[in-house]
Amino acid sequence: MSAAEKQAKRQRFEGVFGQIVDDLLDHMKSQNMPEAALDWYRRSLEYNTPGGKLNRGLSVVDTVDILLCFNDANERTRELSEKEYFEAALLGWCVELLQAYFLVADDMMDASITRRGHPCWYRVDGVGNIAINDAFMLEAAIYYLLKKHFRERPYYVHLLELFHDITLQTEYGQLIDLITAPEDHVDLSKFSLDKHHLIVVYKTAYYSFYLPVALAMRMVGVEDESAYKRALDILLPLGEYFQVQDDYLDCYGTPEQIGKIGTDILDNKCSWNINVALANATPEQRKILDENYGQKNSECEQRVKEVFNAPNVDIKGRFERYEAESYDRIHSLIREMPEGPGVKRAVFVAFFDKVYKRSK
Repeated sequence: MSAAEKQAKRQRFEGVFGQIVDDLLDHMKSQNMPEAALDWYRRSLEYNTPGGKLNRGLSVVDTVDILLCFNDANERTRELSEKEYFEAALLGWCVELLQAYFLVADDMMDASITRRGHPCWYRVDGVGNIAINDAFMLEAAIYYLLKKHFRERPYYVHLLELFHDITLQTEYGQLIDLITAPEDHVDLSKFSLDKHHLIVVYKTAYYSFYLPVALAMRMVGVEDESAYKRALDILLPLGEYFQVQDDYLDCYGTPEQIGKIGTDILDNKCSWNINVALANATPEQRKILDENYGQKNSECEQRVKEVFNAPNVDIKGRFERYEAESYDRIHSLIREMPEGPGVKRAVFVAFFDKVYKRSK
């Protein structure tokens, strides 16, 4: 797909967001909320929801398109109707609202500085702790939109359960992350690659990878529960690969690439980088990591990076090997997956192509 086609696809998706904002503000008006509250909510929605890559939301649309509009030979047979497109995009924006809710809260928990190249919402002048309530309102918007647009559909309860269940799973992952790596108490003995795996599957993979595909499958009428299990078996490893990439880019990507200042070392994050370093460090290097990791100090951060770059640790080289191994492993899972009603390999290939060797 050309850059122009990608841009056109994104613009069409973004065009639905205005109707979503109108729906939410109309509901506020029906509750006799004052104009100041409407203005605040609009600003929160527009600041926190549409500014990212939108991969999660667009993946709902892409999956619905593949399932409804392509035959088994992966040939397009039709286009989505306007109604089908709107409903798929609406579900996609619900995923983006969930993402916005998580990010507003997460940035406060981590005392982060920037997000998507701008100040984190709680750091915007006049916002502060009001961002806590704003996060709640971003999440609540999902359920209002689902009720307004899908209440009469036979799969409505499945949509509700997906969002509720996966929100809870994501919060489990966040809890494990927070108690394993609190910013004010560094204890690297709590870290391990197994712990990292558990955190990223629950904190990232379920909502970023499984949720968009499962929502699309529900929308097109897939009822076979084994189809959802087959999807999960591929999408969770794909989500783990994505998060390892994210951890790597936090340290080795530029702010221009990733839209934020990487702070995992300063914030005592249980990232892939530190866990690989711990598994390969000499006793002297381990002492450096114990003394410098998670310290709010740029010199300490630099000492940690020196260990990361040491020949025996070699985070860059190990990540390149991990990426190549992940490519082979995930494509093998896709090839070996039995296709059936509602499950097409093209769905997972499209998802993988979006994240493989990304630089932001």
